Amino acid sequence: MSTTDTRVVPATLRTATGREATRWVTAHCREVPWLTVATVLTTVAGAALQVLPVLLLGRVVDGVVEGESRSMLLKVGVLMVAAALLGAVATAVSTYLIGRLGADLLARLRESAVRSVLGMPSARIEQVGRGDVLSRVGDDVAVLSKGIRMAIPTVFSAGVLVFIATVGMFGLDWRLGLAGAGALPAYALALRWYLPRSAPLYRKQRVAQADRAQALISGLNGIDTVRAYRLEDTFREQVTDESWRVRNYGVEVFRFFGRFVGRENRAEFIGLVLIIVVGYALLEADAATLGQVSAAPLMFHRLFTPLGAIMFTFDEAQKSGASLTRLVGVLGEEAEERLVGDTAVASAEALSYPVTVAGLTFSYPDTEEPVLRDVDLTIPAGGSLALVGATGAGKSTLAALIAGIGTPQSGSVRIGSTDLAGLDEAGARALVSILTQETHVFSGPLADDLRLAAPEATDAELMDALRTVGADGWVDALPEGLHTLVGEGGERLDVTKVAHIALARLVLGRAPVVVLDESTAEAGSEGAAELERAVLAACAGRTTLFVAHRLTQAMAADRIAVLDAGRVVEQGAHDELVALGGRYARLWRAWREGS
Repeated sequence: MSTTDTRVVPATLRTATGREATRWVTAHCREVPWLTVATVLTTVAGAALQVLPVLLLGRVVDGVVEGESRSMLLKVGVLMVAAALLGAVATAVSTYLIGRLGADLLARLRESAVRSVLGMPSARIEQVGRGDVLSRVGDDVAVLSKGIRMAIPTVFSAGVLVFIATVGMFGLDWRLGLAGAGALPAYALALRWYLPRSAPLYRKQRVAQADRAQALISGLNGIDTVRAYRLEDTFREQVTDESWRVRNYGVEVFRFFGRFVGRENRAEFIGLVLIIVVGYALLEADAATLGQVSAAPLMFHRLFTPLGAIMFTFDEAQKSGASLTRLVGVLGEEAEERLVGDTAVASAEALSYPVTVAGLTFSYPDTEEPVLRDVDLTIPAGGSLALVGATGAGKSTLAALIAGIGTPQSGSVRIGSTDLAGLDEAGARALVSILTQETHVFSGPLADDLRLAAPEATDAELMDALRTVGADGWVDALPEGLHTLVGEGGERLDVTKVAHIALARLVLGRAPVVVLDESTAEAGSEGAAELERAVLAACAGRTTLFVAHRLTQAMAADRIAVLDAGRVVEQGAHDELVALGGRYARLWRAWREGS
């Protein structure tokens, strides 16, 4: 099947070039010079000691032909055994050191990649999709880890052995060495054919795997919506299509590798034939000894094992190389270099700020129609505004822009007098906290989970925040209170308790502006009323924007804005809009009748 892909691929995180990845590896090897030098020396010593018995075997043949004493032959035999044993030890040490060096490099790369992702602008992550991000810090790390354990030590050791064996052949006789080198052009042609075709193919395979991960994540995260609209078959087909893409790339990779192996075998045949023919000619001309001519084919045959090892692990090494370039590419993602407004950040906790949205227009990349069009909104300092509208009206996009995630094509979002476009992510987070329905509880003590928002908070301050949102009762009932392990491997928490934790973090964060994007949507009817009271308590005194999942939330806000196709079509208090008899009034009647 052709690998030509006519799909429109969304923007992805950067992928480094092979040269950039090599520079990164070289730079980090220099940071551990003793380990790097020891790895190279033991690898070279192991390869040389593996080649030495073959050279000594030629000496034995010449000794027998010349009738040398049995004691000399015994000495050579002892040297051969000693070289084989020492070679095995050196190779084992080399394999260990290569693995240790690789593990050290992988740990540094993984930490740097995760740090880079965590420091990446949220808008960039939204643009590329979490599938691409997770496939890099997850799948690519796993592929590279496997390669470091299996393929990379084999390829490196075998490559050194091939070089030493080639030098050994020239040591026997330069003409025999040239004969063996006659196979090199065939090897080079095989690699020249394979590498330019296989490397892009591996990268496409990794991208396809990222797309499949994104399809799975999207379906699982929105499983309730999928079920509500009977979209199971659509999402299943999407995942199936992406899985077939991954499968087709896998078949194409295997096909290319099979053809590469055939070309490598052809090179071996050429080299062996040349050595046998040249060796016979040298013997006939009495220009070389029988020992040299006998050792040369064995020396060339000695190349077969490492070359075979390289070929059969080259597939894994190529995968590792593709993953390495993707991970190093993440490190090259440029952070947004925007200035932080000093006065805004310094005094964020002490003041309430109005939110002003003026002439806001926003479009996602590769889309023609804007999601938001010329939006104007104002939320007074300490006041609240609820966004309502049909699915796809642009509510979540507007909420994200007000939270500082993304930059509009035109217009502005101001917190007080500060334009969010002039702040970096840290500055925006000091002014605005956003809470969505995708709340995560990390594995560990509950107190550590809460301190994500306030690392220096005392246990008393944590309990005050929990008490504010009405969560102190169930926390006191936990086996170890604040220090109970929660999340994976710990106490299992239902969606209402998870939402309580998120709201307590909101209290601890103390940002003067709060954006809540359907943050209680997952609670269900039983916990909804409880969480709505907790939301109001957590947001008391702060400027608040609600993306209302339930119209009871909208009714509790000071003002309501109705979005339709990216435009604000109605604004006002709940009673005003109901009396107006427009779009909100129709939504309210439908909601009340449905309830």
